[in-house]
Amino acid sequence: MATAKPANPLHPPPLVASGEATPAPVILHPNDPRVLCLCEILSRTPTTELERALSSCGIIPVPELVEAVLCLSYSSPSSTVQFFRWSGLSLKHTPRAWNLMVDILGRNGLFDAMWDAIRSMKQESGVLSAATFASAFGSYCAAGKIKEAIMTFDVMDRYGVSQDVVAVNSLLSAICRQDGRTADAADFFDRIKARVPPDADTFAILFEGWEKEGNTARAKTTFGEMIIRVGWNANNMSAYDAFLSTLVRAAQPQEALKFLMVMKSNNCLPGLKFFSNALDILVKHNDSDHALALWDIMVTGSGLVPDLVMFNAMISLLCNNQKIDFAFRFLDEMPFYGAFPDSRTYNAIFECLIRNNRAREAELFFREMKKNELPPTPSNCAAAIRMFFDQFDPAAALDVWSYLMEELMTPDNESANELLLGLAEFGRLSFVTRYAEDMLDRGIELQLTVIEKLKNFFQKAGKPDLYDRITRKMKRH
Repeated sequence: MATAKPANPLHPPPLVASGEATPAPVILHPNDPRVLCLCEILSRTPTTELERALSSCGIIPVPELVEAVLCLSYSSPSSTVQFFRWSGLSLKHTPRAWNLMVDILGRNGLFDAMWDAIRSMKQESGVLSAATFASAFGSYCAAGKIKEAIMTFDVMDRYGVSQDVVAVNSLLSAICRQDGRTADAADFFDRIKARVPPDADTFAILFEGWEKEGNTARAKTTFGEMIIRVGWNANNMSAYDAFLSTLVRAAQPQEALKFLMVMKSNNCLPGLKFFSNALDILVKHNDSDHALALWDIMVTGSGLVPDLVMFNAMISLLCNNQKIDFAFRFLDEMPFYGAFPDSRTYNAIFECLIRNNRAREAELFFREMKKNELPPTPSNCAAAIRMFFDQFDPAAALDVWSYLMEELMTPDNESANELLLGLAEFGRLSFVTRYAEDMLDRGIELQLTVIEKLKNFFQKAGKPDLYDRITRKMKRH
């Protein structure tokens, strides 16, 4: 085994015979006492005294211990270098330990030292790999040094590491993770694509970059090249997902639907994850028309099965756009897909019926909710009571109140106040007094503004005695 130049502090003298077996990899818990002790030494000991402190701590370094300490030492690169050299005096470092050291140096911007480590790794057998260069790519790109990252790719073959599509994708991914640098990734791709044929992951990485930047024009160009180079293939789902998401996020749902139809005709329809994400975006944009079109593409002959969350999102969107008949259609279809409505499903539709003053349908739907043991929310109950009174159906309003008293452990103030006002408006003042007294006994708070309005109703009807019963009750409570 060749040794590194003496000037390289990362490469200790070799102590392990070339044919010796490497210990099986073991992952130590970060709270292992030995790990904590060594990390404490590295963080608190001056570098001039560090080697002595490590040697006198009584801890014998083993590969898994070294790796655990390195994972926790990104904030102290100088001390970590000394620890790495010290531990290397008594063991042969694993490829993972070397890669961690390269990553620590690169993430701290110590690129000369990072290359010293890479050169030392080259002299070791079997430690230098594509993962090493992927780390270097990431460190350079995170520091904004895109040109240096590309130059690193250009020389990696000199270190015995292949410039294959995996390496290309690693570099593209590192570049695209940086804001506004996808064009640099695309330039590198254009330069290398003739020498290293791209795969579906290559295009998926570029699409994710264009998606993050909202660049639909470049995404469409990249998509066209992908079809030319790798053709239509259902295994390229991640690339299709990223491309379509770019269009949807950029408020071009019509374009996305157009490409979806083309993909479907080529048996390359994206998976449920894309449709779920796209539906979320359309819901945020309150775009029910394109959501309906997207849904039809998804469920027609694709074998995809939407879940309860997707049904609820769709029903809520339709209700927000007053498309109650479509919402009922979706409700009826849910069991066929193995999705069974919950309280959120029913409350979205119930709220829509209330908002649109569809009293008869709301009353029937309320009965169905009770039968299915899917209760309306307190706010929906209050709104329903108000709507039923406005639509001249006090019996339905009282039915909602009775349900609240039977089912809710906590009395509902808003519904109570709506009930009293509605009864008063219908001239049912004896009912007002009776219900008000019961509400006060239950600890329900009557709003002062409601009490003032009730006072006017009682005075106009010439029944102040009934009002006095309420006020006396309030004083006792």
